[in-house]
Amino acid sequence: MTDDRVVAAYLIETPHSLEHAAEVIAGEQSSGTFVSVPGETVELKERYGARVERIEPRESVAAPSLPGSKPPRSAAGAPSYRRGIVHISFPLHNFGPSLPALMSTVAGNLYELQELSGVRLLDLELPAAFAQRYPGPGFGIDGTRRLAQVEGRPVIGTIIKPSVGLALDEFAPLVRDLALAGLDFIKDDELNADGPYAPLAERVGVAMYEIERAADHTGRKAMYAFNITGDIDHMLRSHDLVRDAGGTCVMVNVNCVGLAAVAHLRRHCELPIHGHRAWFGAMARDPMLGMGFTAFQKFWRLAGVDHLHVGGYGSKFYESDEEVGRSIRDCLAPMFGGYRVMPAISSAQWAGSAMDIYSTTGTMDVVHLAGGGIIAHPGGTAAGVRSMQQGWEAAVAGVPLAEYAATRPELKAAIDKFGKR
Repeated sequence: MTDDRVVAAYLIETPHSLEHAAEVIAGEQSSGTFVSVPGETVELKERYGARVERIEPRESVAAPSLPGSKPPRSAAGAPSYRRGIVHISFPLHNFGPSLPALMSTVAGNLYELQELSGVRLLDLELPAAFAQRYPGPGFGIDGTRRLAQVEGRPVIGTIIKPSVGLALDEFAPLVRDLALAGLDFIKDDELNADGPYAPLAERVGVAMYEIERAADHTGRKAMYAFNITGDIDHMLRSHDLVRDAGGTCVMVNVNCVGLAAVAHLRRHCELPIHGHRAWFGAMARDPMLGMGFTAFQKFWRLAGVDHLHVGGYGSKFYESDEEVGRSIRDCLAPMFGGYRVMPAISSAQWAGSAMDIYSTTGTMDVVHLAGGGIIAHPGGTAAGVRSMQQGWEAAVAGVPLAEYAATRPELKAAIDKFGKR
């Protein structure tokens, strides 16, 4: 990596040679177009053109992954579609340390090229100028732990369910029950922002009243991530509302508001930002299209989120446990010497999920979110919370779950209910 170029790694598929396809990407995303133009001098291309740095050939396939690609006119017979990883570098002075301009460059029109039947951004190497422009997470792992008053174990949390539709008189006792149960973290669902059935301004007041009252009994104040997703002005006002009410976290659907909005919120923010990745599947689910999580999370860490959703082990969603584990490690890997964010693990989680998470990642620096795994526990919400803590104790100690549960009824009940799914 150099201080004057961005290097992007792509998985591509093409009916052309890998070399030709890579050069087309480099031209399209820098100084080139479909035909030479008078101003495109050798000197300009040398200074502003993208470069193909390395090509790693992979397998070939008989059919294209995506529609709309066109083989070379000279091709005889059925085309073969070649796959490979190509590394292309872009001069930083083409766009400067700007996240929106970076996105336009490394993940812009290249997805529409006819020479490609598949293209996926895998990873990025970024110059230090981005760290100078974007301070990254304001709280990260250490700040989250401090505010949540949690050390030596994961932050255990849940999501308000039903996702939408709870009136304030239904919402209040649910928050009370969750806070009294000893949860570290509670969050709004990504669908619940500022609906008329429970406007955000009123919801914040109700939730913080219940959380503060519960803290008088438990000695600890649960962190609540209020969903402030909306226009920029709305998010800034909502952040201030949460802060002034004594709240300790805000949540944003990052893909839905965009990089510039999150970066602007980060500059204003005095609370941790919980980053929900709704819409991520649209760009990542097809393995030959879009953007992988390794590249994705770098954008949002720079923009300034403190937590970022990574999926869940044994979840209801499409990602494998291996992919989720890799995403957790991505979030925890240092970037510019820091910028670590806390992975948020959710979807069909329960006490037993801790065994796989810890055995494959070796970390407790996660927000582990369980909905039904806590709220639907046979012993009630408090027993559900305790079962989650016990599951992590077993995982860290290296003791089989059933053995650890023999003297812990909360964990035993969780295994009986959720372990046979």
